[in-house]
Amino acid sequence: MSRILLGLVMLDDPITRLVNEKPGERCSGRVEVRHGHQWGTVCRRGWDLEDAAVVCRELDCGFVLDIPGGARFGRPGGEVLWRNVKCTGDEFALDLCERFPNDDVCTHNEDAGVECTGKLLTPTLSIQSHLYTFSAGESVHFKCTAPYWQSVVDFQLYKRGVDIPLVTKRVDPRQMTVDLVLSDLEITHQGSYSCLYRTRNKLGNTPSGYSSHSNFINITVLEIHTPQIWYNTSPEAGLGWVTRSHSFNVTCFTEPQYPGGSFQLRLIRPNGTVRHSLPALAPSVTFTFPNAQSNNEGYYCCLYKVQTGERTFTSRESQPLPISIREVDPVMSPVVISLLVSGLTFVLATCAILIVAKVYCNRVSKPTGLERESRTCVDNTYIALTIK
Repeated sequence: MSRILLGLVMLDDPITRLVNEKPGERCSGRVEVRHGHQWGTVCRRGWDLEDAAVVCRELDCGFVLDIPGGARFGRPGGEVLWRNVKCTGDEFALDLCERFPNDDVCTHNEDAGVECTGKLLTPTLSIQSHLYTFSAGESVHFKCTAPYWQSVVDFQLYKRGVDIPLVTKRVDPRQMTVDLVLSDLEITHQGSYSCLYRTRNKLGNTPSGYSSHSNFINITVLEIHTPQIWYNTSPEAGLGWVTRSHSFNVTCFTEPQYPGGSFQLRLIRPNGTVRHSLPALAPSVTFTFPNAQSNNEGYYCCLYKVQTGERTFTSRESQPLPISIREVDPVMSPVVISLLVSGLTFVLATCAILIVAKVYCNRVSKPTGLERESRTCVDNTYIALTIK
């Protein structure tokens, strides 16, 4: 035998072929093997799906559909060369399987035949909505299509990097297209997806093989959270209040962030709604109001928006933040405080001056004992008084 093997790589002419009187039927026919320069048939005794699977693999004909008798494919030529072929199903060529020479045991009425799927063509994956960006909780509808009728068992949807299918759907044997729905999307579902199909054989309708993977489609999943809201102003204003003419800030915050995101601040007033918008260049954005007036009074709400190429995603609104405008408190006015301090200082200074003046006057107007005695002597020469 001129066959040379390097491991499992075959380097010479094929030793197995399928013969069919119908032109173009390369992957179905009577099984023939070559011995030297002679081609002959294989006996059906002991022939099973594992043996046929090796033939389909060796000839690059996909997977087994059926193992009919060889007589179905026309009159044979040559002799019956092998019988009782025994393959495990994992071999790459029929001559690697255990077998016995025929020794005139079998006749051509018992020739083995194989019907293979042919090389399974790659399916096509598409997305029904033509949208590729979704929000968490939504569903994405894929469509997987086999190139032609392949006696399909089921279609399977795979995510790149995951070995098990995320969606499997059994179909009618003649169905060529199926919808594969990925529901309740989570952020972990973001990635690339492909599909494949399994074919069935005609013996018990059991799966016989897988097609190759289809083209890949990438989807993006956004997780939009409800933003938080708070405000800052001068501390003396009190909770929920802003002093008229003072400045105040309203801050919106959310994570995660996405390209094309923006924050919208909505002010709900009795006479209408006012909206302000800023790009979300960071997880938080601050809206500044430098001069609080009555038109700034109302309920403030934040929401987060993401604009993609084909869709706009909007979060729920934050909890409403009530803000009221109060007048400047006159007791706390700096001008009033300054006047009060000035007035108090004036009163205290005046009191101090009066006290000092009174003490001084008392000292000047009160005579000493000698002075009073001398005065008395002058006024009354005959009396000398001593005032103690």
